[in-house]
Amino acid sequence: MPTAAPRFYFSLRSPYSWLAQYDLLNTCPDVAEEVEWRPFWEPDDRSAKELADAGGEFLYTPMSRTKHLYVLQDVRRLAARRNLTVTWPLDRDPRWEVSHLPYFHAARAGLGRAYVAAVSRARWQEGQDISRRETIGDIAAAIGLDRGDTESACDDPDVRAEATEALVALHRDGVFGVPFFVVGREKFWGIDRLPDFVAAVRGTRAACAPAAARTPATPGRPATFDDGHAGGCG
Repeated sequence: MPTAAPRFYFSLRSPYSWLAQYDLLNTCPDVAEEVEWRPFWEPDDRSAKELADAGGEFLYTPMSRTKHLYVLQDVRRLAARRNLTVTWPLDRDPRWEVSHLPYFHAARAGLGRAYVAAVSRARWQEGQDISRRETIGDIAAAIGLDRGDTESACDDPDVRAEATEALVALHRDGVFGVPFFVVGREKFWGIDRLPDFVAAVRGTRAACAPAAARTPATPGRPATFDDGHAGGCG
């Protein structure tokens, strides 16, 4: 039986997921390229019903107000260490399908990671409302996707079927928060676990390589990663 690929579960809603994907793309692009990127989002009523009909369950529990206030402080600190400035968005009427389901459309076009990076930048650095279809359409056009197809992705039956499968995968992998990483039987939660995930992916790659191609592993964690948060968006 073939081994499942390493998986990075991201959410365009989560600031910790934003920072994790930023680190992946900028400090270890080899791993970013190799792993599967899978979206995590809070389903609306329609998506929740489709998930339940498929035998799945959404495992996330909303955070408390106290934890939310802590996250505001913590994310500013972590962003500053990366020379990033946070513009905290206001989610007036969030519907996360609008921003997350277009990922499947972008991934089919080979622009999945570019889409995640662009939407994350729009949300966390520019304060844009990613629940507006017009916002998603502007981002799509800027990275070379069809505006209309991207804006309407959350209404496309084929995309919604793929999204239901993705929600079932969240349940199957036991994903309760993001960023969440899976390598084989190993699971890692939170931005501070990113170095462990990267090491596991690279270690698996080395173990599977021909003996002549293997290089000794470097002990310790990559110095380019931040290790200052207990993990997860809550």
